[in-house]
Amino acid sequence: MIGLLYLGGLISLIGGIWLLVVAFKQSVWWGLGSLFIGPVALVFVILHWQDSKKPFLISLAGTLLCLFAAWKLSTVASMGGMST
Repeated sequence: MIGLLYLGGLISLIGGIWLLVVAFKQSVWWGLGSLFIGPVALVFVILHWQDSKKPFLISLAGTLLCLFAAWKLSTVASMGGMST
């Protein structure tokens, strides 16, 4: 399950970097805004959906995979399945 958590993090990181590359290709200001101010990246995704759809969805899938793995790990730990 830890491997799934790492895999989700890696997928999310790849999608996030790809999204930054797309934003910087649009303009330096979109890229810098997306890099330093989180909500700007969301605005970029909304305004440039056609260009940013794939990297956003890949990043979202990685984040959901991380959340699922963390939820499963917490469930196993609460049942006493993991030793400390």
